[in-house]
Amino acid sequence: MRVSAITSAVAAVASITYALPFTPAGGLGTNSTPPVYRPLSDFDLHSLNLALHQEYIELDLFHNGLAKFSAEDFEKAGLGPADRYLMEFMADQEVGHATMITNIVGPNRAAKRCNYTYPFHTVREFVDFSQKLTRFGESGTYGFLEHLNSRPSAELLLNAISTEARQQMIFRQFEGLFPTPFWFVPGITQSMHWTLLAPYITSCPAGNFHLGWQNFPALTITNNPNASTLANETMPAISRNRTQLSAPGKQLHFSWEAPGKAVGPNGTYTTSTNASTPQFVAWISQLNTTFTPFTRTSNFSGTTVQPGGAIFGNGTAPVINGTVFVALTDSDPYVTPFNLTMLNPHIVAGPALYQSG
Repeated sequence: MRVSAITSAVAAVASITYALPFTPAGGLGTNSTPPVYRPLSDFDLHSLNLALHQEYIELDLFHNGLAKFSAEDFEKAGLGPADRYLMEFMADQEVGHATMITNIVGPNRAAKRCNYTYPFHTVREFVDFSQKLTRFGESGTYGFLEHLNSRPSAELLLNAISTEARQQMIFRQFEGLFPTPFWFVPGITQSMHWTLLAPYITSCPAGNFHLGWQNFPALTITNNPNASTLANETMPAISRNRTQLSAPGKQLHFSWEAPGKAVGPNGTYTTSTNASTPQFVAWISQLNTTFTPFTRTSNFSGTTVQPGGAIFGNGTAPVINGTVFVALTDSDPYVTPFNLTMLNPHIVAGPALYQSG
């Protein structure tokens, strides 16, 4: 009887929460309730497993580049032993990130490491691909972080993605680009992220976790600026006084795939769209989603023009700079960084990455 009474008393005390001193009212998770680091919804589970796929491909990518090219190849690209060690250390960081997410999700529900394919043949192409892949990995996580039901898990994921943001900047420096030609880094939706990531995953272990996000048809910018070919102008450096590779008014040429293509690990995902005829191009950059008219030139090709404008008006940063996300849409709905998911039903194809700076 006494043990039972003590147990009940302890349980009653444990259920009481209290506010911390010197803490204004409001906020989430600011009382004494113990944090729970696990998915609290299907949304959490599928978002965290998407992030885990990103960690695994980055781990594989960095090791792949270091193994594929010789020390001489890296030296010709301006990258010495210290730079290669930094790449190896970034791979080690991915081990930590993948372990953390697996611990949150649980080993029975966590995605496993897969096999991958990459589109590079030179060191500079490897660096360029790495800065693009880390860009959509970073933005993909920002896009869902504030929507997770599990706020404790979001905190841990923020600790990891803050490291990945530094990786993306480092690869820009390795490529000889201006490190941070923007004021804000945008988020993208999980379906946008998965659309960009899935084509590089060739196969996964049997029974691997199946993601519920949509794969949109692929969009290609056929005249995308290519920083990896500017070796004489953009050798590795802490910074270069070249902040843009394009300018407002530049005409972009697009091609895109029809829906229904098998993509991703073992071809187990199929591209789809809920949109109708393409009418606009959405530019997801900085704090804005800007739309420009789309001119169709054939069944699966067309053009638009890079928009101008500044974030807060004259004298502030341009809306379009850095590695920007562009998607083909059937309308131009008003969306903000927090409700960008409302754009998903209007995407015909994409996003693609536009290397504007």
